[in-house]
Amino acid sequence: MIWYACTIFLSAFLLFALQPLMGKYILPWFGGGPGVWTVCLLFFQCTLLVGYCYSHLLSSRLSMKMQSLLHMALLAISVLSLPISPDSSWKPAGSEEPIRHILLLRTAHVGAPFALLASTKPLLSHWFSHSVAGRSPWRLYALSNGGSLMALLSYPFIVEPFLALHIQAKFWSL
Repeated sequence: MIWYACTIFLSAFLLFALQPLMGKYILPWFGGGPGVWTVCLLFFQCTLLVGYCYSHLLSSRLSMKMQSLLHMALLAISVLSLPISPDSSWKPAGSEEPIRHILLLRTAHVGAPFALLASTKPLLSHWFSHSVAGRSPWRLYALSNGGSLMALLSYPFIVEPFLALHIQAKFWSL
């Protein structure tokens, strides 16, 4: 039970810590308007949905062993996209449409890790319900919500004031 709980808490924390971190990276590049934040939110919500769909398809179509093997393989492959910090070559060159540029940048740098993190809670809850007879996975949802809330509250008060952006990205990648 403790491994499920720790993994779900950490994945939710990382999932919600990534959003303000990546927003801070590109906000100055694209002018800092509300449209930039809206496109970032669109990306993260769509990628969250992709992660949930992946989790559903995996858990409904494959055996437990194949689910875990495929998920571990995809996690290993997603490590290739680390570190998550985009370099200056991604900065916009002129007056091109920023929406496509922002979505492409996000997909290239955090798409796979974010989608796989998004799938962690539903996958592990499913695995827990099948491996621990008689125990409900509903407490794991509370841990996930706690991890998300902790990430969102700690960012403006602890992380952002004391850690430079590139250090935040390195910690997240670790």
